[in-house]
Amino acid sequence: MQEKILILDFGSQYTQLIARRIRELNVYCEIHPYNHFPAPDKSVKGVILSGSPASVRDRDAPVPDLSGIKGVLPLLGVCYGAQHLVHNFGGEVKPSNNREYGRANLVYINHEDPLFRGISAGTQVWMSHADTISNMPDGYEITGSTFDVKAGAYKIKGEETWGIQFHPEVYHTTEGSVMLRNFIAGICKCTQNWTPESFVESTVQMLNKQLGNDRVILGLSGGVDSSVAAFLLHKAIGSNLTCIFVDNGLLRKNEFSRVMESYLGLGLNVVGVDASDRFLNELEGVSDPETKRKIIGRVFIEVFDEEAHKVKDVKWLAQGTIYPDVIESVSVKGPSATIKSHHNVGGLPDKMHLKVVEPLRLLFKDEVRKVGHALGLPEYILKRHPFPGPGLAIRLLGPISRESLYILKEADEIFIEGLRNNGLYDSVWQAGVILLPVRSVGVMGDERTYENAVVLRAVTSTDGMTADWSHLPYEFLGSVSNEIINKVKGINRVVYDISSKPPSTIEWE
Repeated sequence: MQEKILILDFGSQYTQLIARRIRELNVYCEIHPYNHFPAPDKSVKGVILSGSPASVRDRDAPVPDLSGIKGVLPLLGVCYGAQHLVHNFGGEVKPSNNREYGRANLVYINHEDPLFRGISAGTQVWMSHADTISNMPDGYEITGSTFDVKAGAYKIKGEETWGIQFHPEVYHTTEGSVMLRNFIAGICKCTQNWTPESFVESTVQMLNKQLGNDRVILGLSGGVDSSVAAFLLHKAIGSNLTCIFVDNGLLRKNEFSRVMESYLGLGLNVVGVDASDRFLNELEGVSDPETKRKIIGRVFIEVFDEEAHKVKDVKWLAQGTIYPDVIESVSVKGPSATIKSHHNVGGLPDKMHLKVVEPLRLLFKDEVRKVGHALGLPEYILKRHPFPGPGLAIRLLGPISRESLYILKEADEIFIEGLRNNGLYDSVWQAGVILLPVRSVGVMGDERTYENAVVLRAVTSTDGMTADWSHLPYEFLGSVSNEIINKVKGINRVVYDISSKPPSTIEWE
């Protein structure tokens, strides 16, 4: 039985970060809404209560049912979680008189407390709350204080229950990973044996048991998630897996043939479908980004369904769903508002009446790559940049046309190959060219031009939830700009996007 830590989510922006930090300690954990989580069984070694944008003093403040947890299992309340354990168990929480956002230092630490074993005196922590604990319940013992916050941390006597008003999961809490290790390994007694290799072994066994001799189809995109999912399934069921790779005409230049060659060379059973004309005929002249996505999603489902029916006795549809998708679908506030559609093509299972298997649904993006390494996948697949599901349709701003798409593909090829040839590709998380619906005046030779402008976009990130613009060398940007303008007819201006996410998004549409 896989040991695990439960994280009860109260809607904090940092909840996923708690999970990532625990995973980095080779311990499996799961995030569940505070009001909808499984009853702990013997596999649960401890529970963490996350922070929250809410106040415990609010009339509709989130209140979890901790029966069977508090006083039974090791429990750590973080920020809101710590205040809940005070406010709802006989203590008092009031609005803070002092600023409690940002960096602070623990001026008092009880080094006898197992949570603070090995923590430096005066260690820096990160505060992010508007309330403060003003009166502790009986049996609560302060174990850490900052200059402004006396009850910065506490322990309940006779219980393995702790509360901390700061966030150990964020980078600015300099010894936060040590505190989490103290809780996970020292207090919860987790064995820290959840590794990519152990994930592959247990998942292959699970897939064997779940799928038996059934036939499975999977839509390959050429990206990391679908590739790793395909190779996990291939390891489990071999030739009973059929992969379908659809060319929608919106891939990068020569991407379809390159990806097909790489998959076939690795022994996957892949069917390649050139449906580019079908997609582009439907998209011709369409400008609205959401309409583009819906057309692409609908046509993909139609094409994939037709190809899938050529495979006999299929019972399962495999998808490359990863853990952030799962968390978002069951978040505290319910499924999030639609920012953009066509993340995974959700209409396929309903239309095809197939059971769904998602071998990566427990993993974050960086963990998917680690599992790919454990499976022995080549670097050129694992280090491939993420690419949007709708492809170049959402990097071609304004109406879709074959001429504009050709211009975009040529410029994109120069940029991406330039990154590779200059040793910059692996230092960038995602990159691409955006063709703007804007023309500008230029001069080429002795002639005035009035042609298209393109944007170069390159970002650094871990998983795409946040991203910073890549500080590429000026010489490289200048060289790429010159090459695009000189070689791609129809472009006379190149600009570089220096926006971060947030407030911007990685893609423009």
